[in-house]
Amino acid sequence: MFKLTEVNFFSKAIFGVALLFSINCTLSQAQQLKYKTGTETWNPDSLGNHRAVVKVSSAGAVAKTVVEWRRKDDPANKEIIVVDARSNQRIWNVKTQALTRETGTIYFEPVSGAGTYYIYYLPFHVQPGSNYPTAVYKKPSDRATSAWKNKISGKTIAAKVDYLESYNQLNSFYPMEVIATAKEVASLVSKNKSQPYLVFPEDRLHPVKMEKDLPQRWALKGTALNFTDTADRGENFSFQLGLYAFSKDLHQVTLKFTDLKSIDGAIIPSSLLSCLNTDGINWDNQVLKKQVDVTKGEIQSLWCLLDIPEDTKPATYSGTVTVMTEGNAAVPIQLKLVISPKKAVNGGVNEPWKQTRLTWLNSTSGQKNELIKPYIPLKINTNTISLLGRKVMLGDDGMPAQIESFFTEEMTGIDQRPRPLLAAPFALIAEEATGSVIQWKTRKPEIKQLTPGEVEWTALNTSPKLKMEVKASLEFDGFINYTIKLTALTALKLKDIRMVIPFKKEVAEYMMGLNLKGGKIPADYKWKWDVAHKNQDGAWIGAVNAGLRFSLRDERYTRPLNTNFYLDKPLVLPGSWGNQDQGGIDIQQQATRTAVTNYSGAREMKAGDTLYYNFNLMITPFHTLNTADQWATRYYHKYAPVDTIKATGATVINIHHGTAINPYINYPFIAHQAMKSYIDSAHHLGLKVKIYNTVREVSNSAYELAPLRSLGHEVFSKGKGGGYAWLQEHLNADYIAAWYVPEVKDAAIINSGMSRWHNYYVEGMSWLVQNVGIDGIYLDDVAYDRTTMKRIKRVLTQNGHPGIIDLHSANQYNKRDGFNNSANLYMDHFPYLNRLWFGENFDYENNTQDFYLTEISGIPFGLMGEMLEGGGNPWRGMVYGMTNRMPWSANADPRPIWKIWDSFDLQHSRMIGYWVKSNPVKITAANVLATVYLKDKKALIAVASWAKEDMKVKLQLDWKALGIDPKKAKLKAPAIRNFQPAGSYAVNEEILVKKGEGLLLVLE
Repeated sequence: MFKLTEVNFFSKAIFGVALLFSINCTLSQAQQLKYKTGTETWNPDSLGNHRAVVKVSSAGAVAKTVVEWRRKDDPANKEIIVVDARSNQRIWNVKTQALTRETGTIYFEPVSGAGTYYIYYLPFHVQPGSNYPTAVYKKPSDRATSAWKNKISGKTIAAKVDYLESYNQLNSFYPMEVIATAKEVASLVSKNKSQPYLVFPEDRLHPVKMEKDLPQRWALKGTALNFTDTADRGENFSFQLGLYAFSKDLHQVTLKFTDLKSIDGAIIPSSLLSCLNTDGINWDNQVLKKQVDVTKGEIQSLWCLLDIPEDTKPATYSGTVTVMTEGNAAVPIQLKLVISPKKAVNGGVNEPWKQTRLTWLNSTSGQKNELIKPYIPLKINTNTISLLGRKVMLGDDGMPAQIESFFTEEMTGIDQRPRPLLAAPFALIAEEATGSVIQWKTRKPEIKQLTPGEVEWTALNTSPKLKMEVKASLEFDGFINYTIKLTALTALKLKDIRMVIPFKKEVAEYMMGLNLKGGKIPADYKWKWDVAHKNQDGAWIGAVNAGLRFSLRDERYTRPLNTNFYLDKPLVLPGSWGNQDQGGIDIQQQATRTAVTNYSGAREMKAGDTLYYNFNLMITPFHTLNTADQWATRYYHKYAPVDTIKATGATVINIHHGTAINPYINYPFIAHQAMKSYIDSAHHLGLKVKIYNTVREVSNSAYELAPLRSLGHEVFSKGKGGGYAWLQEHLNADYIAAWYVPEVKDAAIINSGMSRWHNYYVEGMSWLVQNVGIDGIYLDDVAYDRTTMKRIKRVLTQNGHPGIIDLHSANQYNKRDGFNNSANLYMDHFPYLNRLWFGENFDYENNTQDFYLTEISGIPFGLMGEMLEGGGNPWRGMVYGMTNRMPWSANADPRPIWKIWDSFDLQHSRMIGYWVKSNPVKITAANVLATVYLKDKKALIAVASWAKEDMKVKLQLDWKALGIDPKKAKLKAPAIRNFQPAGSYAVNEEILVKKGEGLLLVLE
């Protein structure tokens, strides 16, 4: 069993390890039932997570017990397993009777006589080792002998339930998932039958977890219309109001707060109180208003937040929160809050079990669109906007008239000479059914600099029949967002509305997207929308040092799910561009240009109808290559002792989840003290540490899971449920089961897309930087937008922290992921990454050099990368400056190549890729390529083959460009373990290059 020092975090934080609880089983009986937190002493994957511990007082043939388990599931068709505590052996002579949600009667043979017996009542089995397991609950099996069953009608021995026990605290149902009986609920309703619903004030330590059952705790407490609690000065305080709609549906539920006042006149203003379920600040910094309705028979928890000011006077404060619903009388709840003299540290967020971090859901950290290094302020000169290495010239219609790149072909600098991307301006063309094209009357766009890093412009284009309103913005990283609103001024029959992007032919060299893998752009290509199956709405087209990614959107766009779950929440077909699947994209090479025609097909518009032909662009590359960092920064991608890692030569450690210091997926807060200790020791040795933390799914260990579930599908996706046992037992249904780590029994569920959880994510990363000292994050695919990525980069780099981000992606070009290219899918994030790791299921042997360049290397975007699957192809990797990552592949150790990097002093060399026309080393054979790493009078030449057979090749050397005297030149292959033997060659002799392999040659 994988043990963690802080795995039973709820036990330690709130209840104490193995603490016993007692409650009355019914309102009318004096009998008490204990609930105990177990210490993981049995195997839950065969016995389940719950058991009744019963005591048999004497020997006999048949023992009978009635277990008042108060279950929210239906036990009628689930197995009961009885185990003798003394021998730890299963007892087969067992018979059940009257198994209901409230009680179960169980007969068994007490084989050891008087003593203790365990009754496991939710046993299941899972596929061993699966990271997407489905727990299947065992069916009843009658293996009792007839002879023993005949004894049941005779004398039986009473077996008393000593206590109910969960495998550990995380699996406990106590107290908020222990159901009230039907009789208890009926009694509550009867006492309040004049009310349309019941309100149960509840403290923050008891999150409401059931949507259809009242907890026994509420049956015992009743429906008191008052709430009292305590808090510290400066604390992020919260409490709940549980609404039970027992008589009818409730609509438009809202809360109204009054000021909280003390006897001596001190005030906590009502403006500081809010309801998480109805109000907040969304991920995009917009005010959020949510409608809350409650279906008859269901329970809705309303989480109320109060960030208490630090200067609040210690006293008892009183006020009111009033529950209001459409068509019903308001229900006032009297509040009493005792503020202690103690001052909370940082809002109390270091005690998150008190739900002190719920306020993070409304965080605006990092939202101010400030510049992020290495980007520079935008500059406006009439209709031209300049940014790092690029320029955008606007036409009078507000569309791009020209885009220029100033990045050198080597991608190591910025030139004075521009490289134009367009052969002609963008054009949005509206063609009538008659074949006539609407002529726009234009005027110059109004351009405004909002901040140093953002420029906005508007343009109005008119005609007698159609009006086009353009609103667009350009940001410092090269992202352009266009909102184009077309309004019909009269009834119109249209043959087509289309946008043509006319690339210069020499720029449109490579392409990825629109159902094509990265490679040379086809001369003639046609694509149609298929959002049900394809996560495709645009493509990247360009050369290494000049390109454009375009995506077609409308006003209804929402980010789809990715990484195995695209089909659960696919793209929404744009009403404009898609036009009921009539739209598509045609690409055609012409004499001097490559025209990309984004058409939408025939339609009719009535006067006043509007359509949104929105799109966004990303101008690539984003910055120059940082080759020195590529050679100096070496990843160790595994949790291990820091001195062991230091000895390998690695400089940065990536810590996955499922490890002792980061046990729970995308929730790196529970073992934070152990994490800090590890990072401190790594820093002492000069190493940096990054942690796995994405936002795609959330661990079931998250303290805030129940409050998040109370938000409906704002944070978590709709789904069919299932998955590991914990999810089925505590979430019941309506979720998508995600990654599971068997070693720590960590089960996660999928997020819904963009939500306030991204605010929490940003604030959480900031907390980890400040309190734990992380140096960055490792992203395993990305489930958020570029706005969140910018925010993350800002908080990671605060106060001089390095803020290193590397992105791994499994190949997204498959059915589950909607056949999208990983690089195209995540290009919005590329401006803020330090490195790529593409990735699982990438085929390094059977894909072309153009695929390597565009989809793996990152080079056309100003990034560099590493290989993963099977360790990659080391020879081909070196053509792009890539190795694999240690110690991910047992058969591919990068250290021998690192050794060559160091002996050659690669960090101070100049990389000249095979794609550079002025590359001083050419290869005579097709599909055998060379990249040069050049220093003063010395060159390291990486040769790699994509040929289908072994080839003998010659190097064609530009001695002047190399700065080497050919008469004195020596060409050697240094010995590199698992890469090549040592060798010496004449500079003009033929060299054998094996199929799929290559060489590293030193020329000096």
